[in-house]
Amino acid sequence: MAIETLEMTSSLMSYFIFSFISLLIIVSPIGALFAFIPLTSSMTFEEKNLIAKRAVLLASLLSIFFAISGTLILDMFGVRVDSLRIAGGILLFTISFDMLQARTSRESITEKEIDASLRRDDIWIFPVALPMLTGPATIATIILLIKGAISFDYKIMVILAILLTFAITLFVLTHSWRISKFMGYTGMMVTTRLLGLFLAALAVEMIINGVWNIYNSL
Repeated sequence: MAIETLEMTSSLMSYFIFSFISLLIIVSPIGALFAFIPLTSSMTFEEKNLIAKRAVLLASLLSIFFAISGTLILDMFGVRVDSLRIAGGILLFTISFDMLQARTSRESITEKEIDASLRRDDIWIFPVALPMLTGPATIATIILLIKGAISFDYKIMVILAILLTFAITLFVLTHSWRISKFMGYTGMMVTTRLLGLFLAALAVEMIINGVWNIYNSL
């Protein structure tokens, strides 16, 4: 009995680590700094922190919402999980391509949107929370992780991974100036490129699994 409990705990922890790493790479807090810093360049320290806290709170709530209702949405529209896996993989690959070039993903935010946002007061909603932190790729990944959870305990691991990911994101955004100064522009680019490489590998794996599962179901 003790061995079975240990194996189950180990399996749960493995799924939590897999979910956390996947989400952390996709949300990419360090990559988000490339957009967050210019967006908040004219703000005071207190204003930047307020923007970061509101944005991360909203992003967390959106992520948990899709974690709870994502499967129902798929069933409602009759979308197979493998179709979402392929689409999500393609989307992740485009993001990873941008990350490998150390530039802000076009899936999250464009240069025009950054310029337009500089003149608005609600940037914590758009573009920071949505789609910079919770873009289509993040939502698709959360739904796939929940769909792959074999029991309620595994679903809880995904929720915990979401909360930990955005807790780290909040820390990064509220310490954006210190982190950017410590790492430097070159350090941030190298980190982003490395994360982009891992994200590309994850994207390819998702596409292969989706195509293989659909092929086997024919």
